[in-house]
This record gives sequence, C-alpha cells and structure tokens, in this order.
Amino acid sequence: MFSWLSSFFQTPEVTPELKKSIQSTIESNKIVVYSKSYCPYCTSTKQILSQNGVNPTIIELNQITDGSSIQQGLYEITGQRTVPNIFINGEHIGGNSDLVDLNSKGLLKSKLNALAK
Repeated sequence: MFSWLSSFFQTPEVTPELKKSIQSTIESNKIVVYSKSYCPYCTSTKQILSQNGVNPTIIELNQITDGSSIQQGLYEITGQRTVPNIFINGEHIGGNSDLVDLNSKGLLKSKLNALAK
C-alpha cells in the first residue's frame, strides 16, 4: 500500500564505478560545481564564479538521469548532502555559504590565481 512512499525515501545506489567517475570529473577539471538548475544558492555560486572570471564545469544534477545517484555519491565522498557542491583544483570547498565566505575574506582570488600557475 505504501510502497510508492517508501520508494521515494530509498537511497540511490552508488556503484564503485560511479564514485570513480565522480572523482575523475573532479580531478580532470579545475573547477567543478554540482548544481541544480532551480536552486537559488547554485545560481549565486555561478554568479560569484563568473564575477571572478571563472568558467567552471557545471553539472546540473536535476537534468541528468543519474543525478540523484551522483548526489548520493558526493555525500559519500564529502559528507555534504546539498548543492551546490563546489570543488576547486580537486579540493572540496563546500557549498555556496563557504564560497561566499572565501570570497568575502579575499581567499577565493588566491585559490583562483593558483589555478593559473
């Protein structure tokens, strides 16, 4: 009777191959933002990066078929359930509030300048 409801709360499967694919994406791109197109925090993150002259790799999890599995994989890798999930030079930055904090302290510029070297 309530199987449809319980299926809604099931954790998506994260295969070792999917985790490897996530890690590969993070390692092969200087800046990666896992995002959802309708998320205002994701929009803010994209704007901050754009204002800093950055063109990140953006993966819109709500627009790909395995998006929920990737989001679960990111949680298993980083401990962060939410989007945006931001990586700079392979380092997990966190979410939008973490990026805003780095930007306001002037630390984002130094991280981005390190990419150019």
